[in-house]
Amino acid sequence: MLATASTVVVRRLPTRLRWTTRLASSTPPKFNSVTKEDIAHFSKILPPTSILTTLEPASASPSELEIFNNDWIGRFKGQSTTVLKPKTTEQVSQILKWCNERYIAVVPQGGNTGLVGGSVPLHDELVLSLANMNKVRSFDPVAGILVADAGCILQSLTDYVAPHNHIMPVDLGAKGSCQIGGNVSTNAGGLRLLRYGSLHGTVLGVEVVLPDGTILDQLTTLRKDNTGYDLKQLFIGAEGTLGVVTAVSILTPPAPQASNNVILALPSFNNVQPLFRQVKHHLSEILSAFEFIDRTAYDLAVKHGQGRALESDEVEGAECFVLVETSGGRREHDEEKLSDLLEDLLSAEQPLINTGVLAQNPAQFSSLWALREGVTEAVSKEGKAYKYDISIPLASFQEVVDGTRERLRQKGLLHDKAVKHVLGYGHVGDGNLHLNIVADAFLPEIQDALEPYIYEVVQSLRGSVSAEHGIGAMKTHALPYSKDKASIDLMYKIKKVFDPKGIMNPGKVLE
Repeated sequence: MLATASTVVVRRLPTRLRWTTRLASSTPPKFNSVTKEDIAHFSKILPPTSILTTLEPASASPSELEIFNNDWIGRFKGQSTTVLKPKTTEQVSQILKWCNERYIAVVPQGGNTGLVGGSVPLHDELVLSLANMNKVRSFDPVAGILVADAGCILQSLTDYVAPHNHIMPVDLGAKGSCQIGGNVSTNAGGLRLLRYGSLHGTVLGVEVVLPDGTILDQLTTLRKDNTGYDLKQLFIGAEGTLGVVTAVSILTPPAPQASNNVILALPSFNNVQPLFRQVKHHLSEILSAFEFIDRTAYDLAVKHGQGRALESDEVEGAECFVLVETSGGRREHDEEKLSDLLEDLLSAEQPLINTGVLAQNPAQFSSLWALREGVTEAVSKEGKAYKYDISIPLASFQEVVDGTRERLRQKGLLHDKAVKHVLGYGHVGDGNLHLNIVADAFLPEIQDALEPYIYEVVQSLRGSVSAEHGIGAMKTHALPYSKDKASIDLMYKIKKVFDPKGIMNPGKVLE
């Protein structure tokens, strides 16, 4: 029987830190609002079509700015009056130099697909949209090195390198709208980190505009450069708090010549770890993804039409599911390995799986992936989601989900009250659990039941409060659960070096 999180010993921080939704009301102290005089200056830098403002003479209505002021999941709302959309690095430099001199806070924004409120204003900060910076600067088909503007959409870059038999090393559910600059700025993880690693390894260089307008050219295309401090690493995952990433140099892997996937139904979560060991042993170099979906997540994905549902007899008695993907160089070789794996799994004296469904064609391949990728959309259709993106030991995945569900039940908030579902899914290969609590509405009593409880559990497991979504505005209070005081103090010092006036994305990452 699985233990509940109530059995976990947690240590409270000296001060109870709470997160509350931040609604925009006014310019935060020390920063100036954008004025008509500022718009006049920006008009000397950008064409009229690249300036969206509700200030007189207005070029946009408040409703047109909503997409820039609201985050994707509807938790954060700003009141920015002005959005600038530069096309060149030099334009970004001139804008930031002016804002730094004028004490105007700036929020860099890519595709605005983040889940922690990191890319929207909290008050009336200036929004700097990178959407118009969408050119591929170069691609080396031999080395597989791509240099692109920060505003390039991930799917567009995937399509660009595909004819050259390369793929992007990061793959996200939001790939149709997220931008590579935002991916780098948040150190996005994604579905195939198990195979290709994190952006800290695949990003070779960045071009960054610092708050004072200085253009930092770290846009190297070298795979080896051992000349002192690796400055680019500071901007990967900094969430726009140190400067604006305007271009990225990234290593793209060769495209696999054969890809396949299989979904496995497991009678118990206890089987996931031994299954992972066996899958790694059988598939070794061709294993590219090992994704976990609990039964609630699977049922919601099917309910809302995400992917191909398994037959009823195939899911009967299944407590959770695992999606395994392979990417290799020869289809016959890979299929043989997969067949051997399934045969061993199903013929075992005590099978780890109930059944497995292997994709037979590209359409089935996409459909099986849709079951996993579609969970996020299914959750959004089901209600308001409290999303916790955490890193914890794999053995604790189900324990944390069950413990959270039990806590909400004890608080009288489950099912017939406010909370409809508690579910978990994520990336087994890198220990990343997406814990989702789906409710009819965002309510203070649900928030109080979840926090700091979840963060205390994560801390007790020596985990991370943010595996891949970042800190943004949502988790600034939770940083001490994953970072000690010395680390946080050093982060503040680094922030001060790059952004002494604090204009870059205030209220994000660091309080």
